[in-house]
Amino acid sequence: MGSFVSQFFLKSILVLFFLQVSLATRHLMELVRDQQSQLLHYHNGALLSGKISVNLIWYGKFKPSQRAIVSDFITSLSSQPSKTTTQQPSVSQWWKTTEKYYHLTSKKSTLSLDLGKQILDESCSLGKSLSSKQLVQLASKGEKQNAINVVLTASDVAVEGFCMKCGSHGSALGSKAAHINGKIPKFAYIWVGNSETQCPGQCAWPFHQPIYGPQNPPLIAPNNDVAMDGMVINLASLLAGTATNPFGNGYYQGEPGAALEAASACPGVYGSGSYPGYAGKLLMDSTTGASYNANGDNGRKFLLPALYDPSTSSCSTLV
Repeated sequence: MGSFVSQFFLKSILVLFFLQVSLATRHLMELVRDQQSQLLHYHNGALLSGKISVNLIWYGKFKPSQRAIVSDFITSLSSQPSKTTTQQPSVSQWWKTTEKYYHLTSKKSTLSLDLGKQILDESCSLGKSLSSKQLVQLASKGEKQNAINVVLTASDVAVEGFCMKCGSHGSALGSKAAHINGKIPKFAYIWVGNSETQCPGQCAWPFHQPIYGPQNPPLIAPNNDVAMDGMVINLASLLAGTATNPFGNGYYQGEPGAALEAASACPGVYGSGSYPGYAGKLLMDSTTGASYNANGDNGRKFLLPALYDPSTSSCSTLV
């Protein structure tokens, strides 16, 4: 009898032990999952909403064909062609990941991007060596309400911090005439540099041999222009960051100014199975051999960075 009671208590203790271990493991898994889902914290700031114009300020000389690559990318973000003419995956499909951030907020706002004005400054009115302050000055040439003003600098224009970064985004005060409740609204802006002669290994990878890391052969650019296809990658990343963190108090992780955002949280990821030095499994154009992962307007093909998907807590790729 005593042996039976001892065995009963021993089994009970073991059951309780394994139950506690199971509960602790489940709690730990839930804690890790919660931490992952909160990788990009929302800092309760305003997001862009409604119809937003993307104005392009071309600083320096760009060929019309080069400008067309970028403008076609912008119009592809919100284009809704019929299923019979749309090739998937598409640029607009890629952009839909940013909408998930808007659904997480209590305001439930929506964002629609359209190509706005294109301003040419081929004579480089501020010179060929620009400071961050001058970038804001150039961005101010675009509309200052319901707009994202994008400054694109030519290959022979030096910009403060270029190569340490391939572009940046921020916000500046808009027009005093457009004040709301006594406050001057802010507008969002982006700068992207052309890396044709300046650090293409950093800003045009994977279409150019990298400076550091694994030396895999570079991919063929989908629009036959290494620098411009690289600019599209960087512009896409910064547009995603602008949409989800336009004024520095939206979705991000880390210190302001050096924070992880929707695209920068997934560095170097373009397709499934990616790892350092390998962009991942991509689509290939059967005629040109170019690598891409998104179809756009006017038969364009683009390579776009992975975006962090808050609904799956992972870097989401189109392919």
